[in-house]
Amino acid sequence: MPDRGSPAPAIAAPSIAVVVPIYREAARLPALLAQLRSQPADEVILVDGGSDDGSQAILQQSGLTWIETAAGRARQMNAGAAQVTSDVILFLHADTEMTAAHLQAVRAAMVDARVVGGRFNLRLSGEQWVFRVIEWLINWRSRLTRISTGDQCIFIRRSLFEQLGGFPDLPLMEDVALSKQMKRVGRIACLKEPVVTSSRRWEQHGIARTVLLMWQLRLLYWLGVSPARLAARYRLAR
Repeated sequence: MPDRGSPAPAIAAPSIAVVVPIYREAARLPALLAQLRSQPADEVILVDGGSDDGSQAILQQSGLTWIETAAGRARQMNAGAAQVTSDVILFLHADTEMTAAHLQAVRAAMVDARVVGGRFNLRLSGEQWVFRVIEWLINWRSRLTRISTGDQCIFIRRSLFEQLGGFPDLPLMEDVALSKQMKRVGRIACLKEPVVTSSRRWEQHGIARTVLLMWQLRLLYWLGVSPARLAARYRLAR
């Protein structure tokens, strides 16, 4: 193991695949597709979970690679990851905005062979001051614990993703579960460049109510409550 003064072992800049799970995102898809076309990713694959809102018709005309699989974010992301050959896989949620600069930041971070993956800081799209507080708490917690949420664009070396068996097939907390596994293996890059994710769930269901629900779910998960029970509680609360 290199000492603190040793330079980081460097490798060639990796190729990057972007995998995007889709479910009933017809309203968001045109902007998302334009965003994906503007990025220098080596591979892009969208994975539809059986949308019935016209999403598939839009995907068919997109010119981008897409597949259909059973609904469930973990299942969809695993199915997409199985199709790619790039060195690094980045998982992008449909309501999160990412630019070419973010991909360049991933490439720069992943030339350090000790880094197994990472995530970005998060910014919420809402303009209310309370969203700045929520962002700060999310980013602070993630940097402290090295645990990430899907909204933060988790990225990981494909070889490690395959070694770990992909995302656990959970109805909720699949991102947290994978993050826990990743940090046991190597360094996690906590990139400061913020990705912007939609604040719609906070705005639709109430900011305070949504914050309390998310922290409650995380606490219960940490206490050992099954993801299936947490998913049922999440659906009931919404």
